[in-house]
Amino acid sequence: MDKYLINPNQKIATINKDLYGHFSEHLGRCIYEGLYVGEDSAIPNVNGMRSDAVQALKEMGIPVLRWPGGCFADEYHWRDGIGDKASRKKMINTHWGGVVEDNSFGTHEYFELCRQLGCDTYINGNVGSGTVQEMSEWVEYMTFDGTSPMAELRAKNGREKPWKVKYFGVGNESWGCGGNMDPEYYGCLFKRYNTYCRDYKAGEHILRIACGPNVDDYHWTKEVMDKVKHHANGISLHYYTIPTGNWHHKGSATQFDNKEYNSTICKAYRMEELITNHLAMMDSINPQRWVKLIVDEWGTWYDVEPGTNPGFLYQQNTMRDAIVAALTLNIFNKHADRLMMANIAQTVNVLQAVLLTDGKKMVKTPTYHVFKMYKEHQNNTLLGSYITSDEIVSENDDNKAFPQLIESASEDENGVIYATVANTSATKQAKLRCQIADRRISTVTAEILTGDCHDKNDFDAPDVVTPQPFDGFRKHTDGFTATLPPCSVVKFVIRP
Repeated sequence: MDKYLINPNQKIATINKDLYGHFSEHLGRCIYEGLYVGEDSAIPNVNGMRSDAVQALKEMGIPVLRWPGGCFADEYHWRDGIGDKASRKKMINTHWGGVVEDNSFGTHEYFELCRQLGCDTYINGNVGSGTVQEMSEWVEYMTFDGTSPMAELRAKNGREKPWKVKYFGVGNESWGCGGNMDPEYYGCLFKRYNTYCRDYKAGEHILRIACGPNVDDYHWTKEVMDKVKHHANGISLHYYTIPTGNWHHKGSATQFDNKEYNSTICKAYRMEELITNHLAMMDSINPQRWVKLIVDEWGTWYDVEPGTNPGFLYQQNTMRDAIVAALTLNIFNKHADRLMMANIAQTVNVLQAVLLTDGKKMVKTPTYHVFKMYKEHQNNTLLGSYITSDEIVSENDDNKAFPQLIESASEDENGVIYATVANTSATKQAKLRCQIADRRISTVTAEILTGDCHDKNDFDAPDVVTPQPFDGFRKHTDGFTATLPPCSVVKFVIRP
């Protein structure tokens, strides 16, 4: 029987709600059809935002939304997306699918979406093909309160008062689609662009995000950190879980054997290694720890669904993805003292989406349900916790291993403990004995998401994978014992 220890006396850090953030790019059907359908659509909407998606994301507890990209950010010119929609400039989305981008969803629409969602904002600026002036004027347009050319233009377009920008990304993937730059060059460029992204309102500092590494490019982290130091509040990391490790044949979202399942989980668990190593590199340059780490693109990436536009990155979502989400969020929680934000890619209809849409229909994916189950962790206090666990060997990954059980625990202001545990094995149950240090337990309740690792929700059967009450445990005065089925995510709510 595995031992699970939770120590309420060890209060480590506040879990920033933004570790549960999301990412919406002008890619495929994420924005258009997924989040925005236009005011004249037959699909129920408020000011163009589809009502079912907004309601679902609010219930899930979306804390922050990144926009407009992604690779799209470095070819996006914000002036094309303001003013009368009929006269907005059209363009070809050369990164994603070669479709016409009509710019009907722009700055005003994004802030309206965030208003409806009740979430914070994360804007990504254009360094790759944009100018310092363009970026500076965008920040002025969004945040200046007073008399200025950009504030007057904003008022002319229907918004007198400024918005609040919480995060601003200075470029995206500057090592690749954002300009194919060297890290030393980008680091200097960041300081130049960042200088003119001003804080216009006293007491409202925009948190500036520098473009960080791709996967394990520690050299990039070292060189960029050496340049930006205190000029940045955060540096981003991008890591996608690709089962095969082959960008040209990533594997199917729904058709996979046990070896490929294990390979997926093994590669997802690599997030722990990447976070630890990049933080160590950051600390070697900046021991004062001025800069925090952000994982603003993460999730599974498979071959697109047959018959769909390859540039739209549309994929199904199974219990395998739920396990990836659960273990990743547990890892993020464990690093709450050093992580500022994370953003799963992407919110609707793209990659590891939490929602899928087809006309008027909408489906909540298994990944959606994990985020909703975990939402109580947001802004809670991370507790010291540890679990013993068997390891599972991935034959497709040179026999690397990952834990069968991955957990985290947090406490709210009332002393209620939320413990989330993922059983990553597709075939084996797990038995555990949980003990809460120096705490007598009044009640324990639990919720489970489980099924065969291939189970999914689709438009014909939208509720195959949904959370259910879990009674496979026995309460003790200082904790509980439980038996977790294979391929499961369980949330325990422990009240003193």
